Amino acid sequence: MGSIEQTTPIKLTAENIGGIKRTSVQFDPGVTLLVGRNATHRTSFLQAIMAALGSEQSSLKGDADEGSVRLELGDNVYTRTLTRQNGNVHFGGEPFLDDPELADLFAFLLESNEARRTVALEGDLREIIMGPVDTAAIQANIKSKKAEQRDVEKQIEELQNLKSKLPSLEKKRTRLESDIEDTQLDLDEKRDILDSKATEAAEAREQRSALDDKMEELRQKESELDRAEFQLETQQKSLETLEEERESLEAKQAEFGGDDHVDLETIESDLRSLRNRKQALNSEISKLQNVIQFNEEMLEGASEDIAVALRDESRSTESDVTDQLLDSEETVVCWTCGTEVKREAIEDTLDQLRELRQSKYSEQNGIKSRIDELKSRRDSIQSNREERERVEERLGEVRAEIDERKTRIEDLESEREELTSEVDALNAEIEELERENQSEVLEVHREVNRLEVQLERLETERTNVEEEIEDIESRVDRIDELEERKSEIQRELADLRTRVEQVEQQAVDEFNDHMDTVLNILEYANIDRIWVERTEREVREGRRKVTKSEFTLHVIRSSDDGVTYEDEFSHLSESEREVTGLVFALAGYLVHDVYEKVPFMLLDSLEAIDSDRIAKLVDYFHEYADYLVVALLPEDARAPSGDYNYVKQIN
Repeated sequence: MGSIEQTTPIKLTAENIGGIKRTSVQFDPGVTLLVGRNATHRTSFLQAIMAALGSEQSSLKGDADEGSVRLELGDNVYTRTLTRQNGNVHFGGEPFLDDPELADLFAFLLESNEARRTVALEGDLREIIMGPVDTAAIQANIKSKKAEQRDVEKQIEELQNLKSKLPSLEKKRTRLESDIEDTQLDLDEKRDILDSKATEAAEAREQRSALDDKMEELRQKESELDRAEFQLETQQKSLETLEEERESLEAKQAEFGGDDHVDLETIESDLRSLRNRKQALNSEISKLQNVIQFNEEMLEGASEDIAVALRDESRSTESDVTDQLLDSEETVVCWTCGTEVKREAIEDTLDQLRELRQSKYSEQNGIKSRIDELKSRRDSIQSNREERERVEERLGEVRAEIDERKTRIEDLESEREELTSEVDALNAEIEELERENQSEVLEVHREVNRLEVQLERLETERTNVEEEIEDIESRVDRIDELEERKSEIQRELADLRTRVEQVEQQAVDEFNDHMDTVLNILEYANIDRIWVERTEREVREGRRKVTKSEFTLHVIRSSDDGVTYEDEFSHLSESEREVTGLVFALAGYLVHDVYEKVPFMLLDSLEAIDSDRIAKLVDYFHEYADYLVVALLPEDARAPSGDYNYVKQIN
């Protein structure tokens, strides 16, 4: 999507769009009035603007296979091509908008505009406003946030459990420090005894040499055994944690359904078919609209020169007299064959065409609902697939780590068993040496070695406890951070859950505020207020009941004696209904910030509204769009008095 400076002039060149063969028009920002009688290509010009901006609700000239639009905005150029293939019109080029949905609904307000039609037909107003809101994406986001919330809560719980171990670990550290202190005292005492028996020790040194070596070897092996047992205990705890996680992941994996690959392919295929059908319907509706509009204009006598040209000038005077007698309000000249036909016959045909157009609209709305349903289902399947892939990926990692831990445990158990055997053998050898070399010095020396091994073991255990305390303290420091993230997620979830409600309420408020203002400006007699009420009701979806919102349109009138009462919307005049539809579209334009994406608004088919009110309405809408392009009849174009652009010739 491009961007436009508010002072940027516009140049539009169109070829074979609607009824336009070729035209090039330039206009400045602000209000541009397309002035002309019916059948002067004003609507086609608006369709050309729509096409350049990205809409596919534009038609190709009936006798052409290719058409194009070029929109120049300062140094930026946007293009659109229309090509007829196999009876359908295909769009190409590089338009201003990547996605025209919002503009089609709330900025391109031609007679066929869905927002205007929905108001006129008393349709589902909420569906129009909420249609562009990706509720499926919101639900997927909620699901993702809930998963993150569970993960954060699990981390907090694990850290809280770790934190609860700190008192016992600190108590254990205190006990170890006391044991170390007592052992150190005992060791110092024994060393003092050895020092006091230095002479005897010297005489027994040779006898003691072999015993010293074995005692040192025993001390080393017992130290290695301690380390192996500590590592084994650590690995076993990690294995237990991993096996619990594996069970949890396997349970999650079992919750997922089978392969959804075929479902996604089917959904994508159905979406392509529905979009193609919707595009074909757009083309058919556009053609029907052109046919109906042309016939209405001919029936109203807007192109008398065509009717005159179709008359048979070679007919006799008598025949002319007969024609004059027939040329009344009951008959008209048929513009397809040039003969006199009853007006009623053409009006009946027009009614049939309008009914056909309405059926196409209904089919189009049904297709749109089906597309939304399929997109929601597709997003759900994709979300489940991503979650399943994440679970399977983590499960693979956990299983691999479990295998690695088990292998390490087996190695440590073998190492422990081997070290235990070596320690037992060394103890046996030492006992044998002691029996061969009985002396008080040797006994004291053996006690010194035992105390040294015990002291080293206690210090090692204290170090391990201190490291565990330090590790837990460093990890529990994250509890505050995780609690803060948990609160953020809760706020985000609350915002997501209320986002749809917020958009609905904003739409209602915007409509009611603008409707009050516009009714006050246009001064419709006998109408106090037209307003929308947002209500909720329970409906059944499958086996469960859900609460759904509805928009109810109210019309408040006052009688001649000042009594206020509520009237039916259908009792409004055509002018009042048209204004209501335009204001509803304006509310959508503002609620969805359409002005940030496309600063254009196009107005057409305002003939039901009188000239003075059209002028006031144009002034009002001009406040919200940088480029407001309005198609008007010459008599209606005289009323607006602003400094507007006027386009009076479109080829």
